[in-house]
Order: sequence, then structure tokens, then C-alpha cells
Amino acid sequence: MKHTANVVLRRALPRRWFLRGAGTAMALPWLDAMRPAFGATEAAPRRMLAICNNLGLLEGGFFPKGNGKGYELSPYLKLLEAYREQFTVFSGVSHPDVDGSHSSEICFLTAAPHPANGGFRNSISLDQFMAEQIGVKTRFPSLTLGVNVNRGQRSLSFTGSGVMVPCEESAAGVYKKLFLQGSEEEVERQIARLRLGESIMDSVAAHASGLQKNLGARDKERLDQYMTGVRELERRMAIAREWERKPKPKTDKPAPVDPPDSRAYMEKIRLMYDMAKLAFETDSTRLITLFLDSSNSPAIDVEGIAITDGYHNLSHHGKNESKLAQLEAIDKKHMKLLGGLLGSLQGAPESGETLLDRTMVLYGSNFGDANKHTTTNMPVILAGGGFRHGQHLGFDTGRNYPLPNLFVSMIQRMGIEADKFASATGTMRGLEMKA
Repeated sequence: MKHTANVVLRRALPRRWFLRGAGTAMALPWLDAMRPAFGATEAAPRRMLAICNNLGLLEGGFFPKGNGKGYELSPYLKLLEAYREQFTVFSGVSHPDVDGSHSSEICFLTAAPHPANGGFRNSISLDQFMAEQIGVKTRFPSLTLGVNVNRGQRSLSFTGSGVMVPCEESAAGVYKKLFLQGSEEEVERQIARLRLGESIMDSVAAHASGLQKNLGARDKERLDQYMTGVRELERRMAIAREWERKPKPKTDKPAPVDPPDSRAYMEKIRLMYDMAKLAFETDSTRLITLFLDSSNSPAIDVEGIAITDGYHNLSHHGKNESKLAQLEAIDKKHMKLLGGLLGSLQGAPESGETLLDRTMVLYGSNFGDANKHTTTNMPVILAGGGFRHGQHLGFDTGRNYPLPNLFVSMIQRMGIEADKFASATGTMRGLEMKA
């Protein structure tokens, strides 16, 4: 008698499935059961965390010797040696025509030229460009975080019309946003506020459309762009209203306690890294930016050395040995914290891979040399995210290769069809995606 195997047809478990009981709802991590049946190709989501330290790193400590796979780790990169095969380091890259000294920080993710010029208007940042395509898939289209950012008044994120997206600088505030559900009354109030916002947008749209017959061609084009933005806001508010009724995920991680002193700069960074991981693990968002405002930081605390001056003043070291020693200690602490983040992401399994495999971690600075305020030869690392790493891509340090090309590669790795961003000329040469 011939036997045939029984085939059980199953429906894939929804991605946002909750374990319910005793009045609680806990979001599951990504499970193999969330894949469609018959080995369909849907995988765990892809994500991006973009980090900018606006006072950069000492060149001699960061940049390695040699190119390609066999490069020699620099003193700073040795602190990341355990993850050598999980990151690519770049040199000789910058944003074409982005100058303006400290003003360049607002262009780290936009590459908008000449930020110090009168009448400058920023352009869309990398995260917001991605959010326009995939932001609807999560409760928060993106998270904009910062450390010592002067009550959220500085940021890496900008909308399509060049408007800054304010930072959240409290790790406790991020935790509350991610995991603490308001009362039913609070939820209804928020929904009412969102409905009011939508009605205002409807009113603005109706009024603006009535103006078109009295406008010239150029003004009509500008009004069309404005109306596109209004419609996008309406769409996002409608989606946000739907999310308000859905329970937030739960976590067994305790709420962080924000250090009260801005000197605790490094501890604040560590806490924000923890929040980023939690946000990704619960699929609360897939896009995060983190602005490390070193310029706005005092004499910060770093174990093992006495920091005697403000971070900004130290960056203008003038080759003073004491200042250089303090900067080196600060830079190395940055690298250790980054290593801790990479290790934490790599230690989190997800659908046969790791959270690091699915997360692009971009780390860099708008300054190549903070002492001289130069915006060329920017120090940049890209870790994880499904690329073939373990290499140094060194370009001409005199005539730099466009960093926006890396952004195009990252956009495509997110599954977004685009071959252009800002001043990019293509994808990043030498950086290959894994299958």
C-alpha cells in the first residue's frame, strides 16, 4: 500500500500578534510561524538606526590603514574587532557642497548644500524619505532621538518641506511612548485631537483649491506641492488614529531612569541605544535617528580620566596633548558604546538571523576634523543590515566620493525602489548586498 504524506495547510501568524490574558497584551517577537506557508520569501522587517556625533572623531584614531578586506584596524576600530565582519568603514567620503561649519550637522542625513547660506532651506532626511514609503507599517513611522539636544530643539530629521522633526531626549519618555498605554479616556481624547487635525487639513485643502484659478503657473506648482504635503499629513493622521485603538506592546524591561545631569552624556547614549533596540524588537518602528549633540555638552563624565573642559572646547585642541588625551578617551568610550549596541543587536535572534542582520546601523559625523571645522573626509561606519561587510572602502581624501551614494544603497536595502537621493550619483561603489 502506497502512503502519501499529510500536508497541513496553515495561515501565517499575523506579525502584530498579541498574547492576551489577565487584562494585558504582550507583543510577540518575530517568529518562524509568522512566515507564510510553503516557504514564501517574506522575512523579518528591515530597519535603520542612523547616529551622528556632531564633533566627530580624531582622524588618527579612527581611520584604518589599507583597503579592502585586509585592512589594518585603527586604535578605535580595534574596540569593535569582535564585529569586524559585521561592519564596513569608509574614508574619503562627504556630502558634495555641504559646508558651513557647525551648520553642517543639520545636513548629515539630508546632504542639502550650503546650510550656512542666507535663505537656506533643508531637504528631506534619509529616515523621513524612507518613512514616506514604509512608515505606515508600524505604530511610529519613525523615532527622532537626541542626547543633550537642548530640549529637542536640534535634530537630524527633516520633512519633505525641510521642516525639522523635533527630538525626544528623554529615554524614559521614549519608553512611555513605546509601552505605556493611556486610559480609555486619554485614548479617546487623542483620537479626538487627531480628528480635529484632519478636519483642519480638510478645511485648508478646500480653501487652497479655491485659490488656484487666480494664480500663475509657478504659484500653482508651489500650491500643488503644498497640497501634496497636506494630503500626506491627512493620511498619516488617519493611520495614527487607527493605531491609537490598538494596544501597545509590553516588555519585561524596566523603565529607564534619565540621568539629571548633562555630564552623564555617555550614560544617556547607552540608554538611547537600549530604547532603539526595544523599539525594533517590538516592531514599534523601523526607522530611528539619534543626534549626539556633543557641541551642547559640558565637561562630560568618562571613567578613568578627568575631563577638565567642555566637549566643544576640547574639540578645538590645537594639538594640545592634554586635550588630545581627553578627546581620545571620549572617542574610545563612543566606540565601546557602539560595540555594546552591535553586540546587543547581534545577540537578539530573529527568524534564523539576528536583529543586527536586519538592522542597518549608520554611525558617523558631519565633521571630518572638528578642530578645523572641515566637512570633508567624514568618519563613517555602516554595520549590519544585510550587506557584505568586513572591509574598508577608502576613497580619495582630497576629492571625496559622494556619501549620498551610500544612502541610495541603504534605501534600496530597505526594499524601496529609488535610484536617487540628494546629490547621489548612484549606489555606493564596493558595497554589496547579501542575497
